[in-house]
Amino acid sequence: MDGKRWLPLEANPDVMNQFLCQLGLRPSWQFGDVYGLDPELLSMVPKPVCAVLLLFPVTEKYESFRLKEEGRIKEEGQEVSPDVYFMKQTIGNACGTIGLIHAVANNQASLEFEADSPLKKFLLESSKLSPEEKAVFLEKDENIRVTHESSAQEGQSETPSIDDKVDLHFISFVNVGGQLCELDGRKPFPIVHGKTSEDTFLEDAAKLCKVFMARDPLELHFTVIALSKA
Repeated sequence: MDGKRWLPLEANPDVMNQFLCQLGLRPSWQFGDVYGLDPELLSMVPKPVCAVLLLFPVTEKYESFRLKEEGRIKEEGQEVSPDVYFMKQTIGNACGTIGLIHAVANNQASLEFEADSPLKKFLLESSKLSPEEKAVFLEKDENIRVTHESSAQEGQSETPSIDDKVDLHFISFVNVGGQLCELDGRKPFPIVHGKTSEDTFLEDAAKLCKVFMARDPLELHFTVIALSKA
């Protein structure tokens, strides 16, 4: 990702909701913070939940695990639903927007769009493309780029320089056809983490978030955000 770079998007549900609203997603579903992963705090999250975003630090431990996982799956294979919408990340700092696209694209049957939604148009026109082609398609989409840039300057934290090195990364967890899928544009393919259901999805995704945290127990920069029915 030495080419195009965007400003990083803040892990702020208000910023994310406004971003998607500007791209024509109706607010019938909203992103909100998940304040903890134990049952009591998960019970406070509005249901149903159709997607979970995780912001986590990219460390040496994680990179070592990621490469081993990739090699294992290439060797053993996995069954991924053909209905999964997955795209690669080729734009620096675009992981937040790609995480949002993954969350929305894999839940279009539940979500509502304005008739002239630029995001809906993007999803329709890119649906048959390969993950690599989707990445190129995003590079050329001015509506999403401009909305990302304006949203990246919102929020509560100071806006970093576009050239700042950011070691935090967004990924999405979604339920596609009963499969719990991890969607990370830095990886070559979706990762299937077994079965899930609408009723257990939040708890299942929370277990995966705990695995990420356990891998780097001294790191504190983890944020979990859920897309819930408003």
